[in-house]
Amino acid sequence: MMNRIKNSFNTLKEKGEMGVIPYLTAGFPSIQDTMDMVPALAEGGADIIELGVPFSDPLADGTTIQRSSFQALSNGINLKKCLDICKDLRQNGLTTPLVLMGYYNPILRFGLKEFAISCKENGVDGIIVPDLPFEEAQPLKTECRENEISLIPLLAPTSTDKRIEKTCKDADGFIYCVSLTGVTGARQEMGSSLPEFINRVKRHAKVPIAIGFGISQRQHVESLSAIADAAVVGSALIDTIEKTPASDRREVVKSFISELKGGSQTGGTK
Repeated sequence: MMNRIKNSFNTLKEKGEMGVIPYLTAGFPSIQDTMDMVPALAEGGADIIELGVPFSDPLADGTTIQRSSFQALSNGINLKKCLDICKDLRQNGLTTPLVLMGYYNPILRFGLKEFAISCKENGVDGIIVPDLPFEEAQPLKTECRENEISLIPLLAPTSTDKRIEKTCKDADGFIYCVSLTGVTGARQEMGSSLPEFINRVKRHAKVPIAIGFGISQRQHVESLSAIADAAVVGSALIDTIEKTPASDRREVVKSFISELKGGSQTGGTK
């Protein structure tokens, strides 16, 4: 499958750069903010943009992402509106890969086939479903493959070698490695056991590796460039948006991503 995700990682590899993947909750602080900030993230150098689908019971999300989700829900955002946002972004000229991150229940209610078709029609390149176990993912994976949508797997430091091997065997797009156990949230330091975990994944990985959870600053991206292909930053970006006046958000998020990219010119492990 050759889509925008693969093209993005190929470009990063050619340039010898580390990728940066910002996470933004769709509809936070408002739909218009999302429409304004996503292109700004792309202009700042984002290699892939992850749009979170707000959910009322987000088991993997820390307090920052939860706040943004509840704000988006109060704005009336649901899975259908997230897909509409993606469609509008594409119609406005966005070419950066888009990945939706959302929980399984809304997707199941939407209909697996209908969801995969809608993703393709609305310019979505991949999806991440944090509460969908590997053993139960095949029905959605089948629909995604038929519509050229990457179902991106999650692995954690607690994942067994057997699970890592099985997950990597059928992985598509990239592998999202959680840097630590627990929930999302910006942190000052990465876990000391992270390199060992990533090495376990690399033994089996056939697609790029992105690391998320806890990444908040340029030095994190620099340090991860030796072991991974991209870094996902979410809570730190949401925190920045919350502290920024509405009139300044577009330029601030653009600068935020640009700064993260500025210190990441030596990455790429494949």
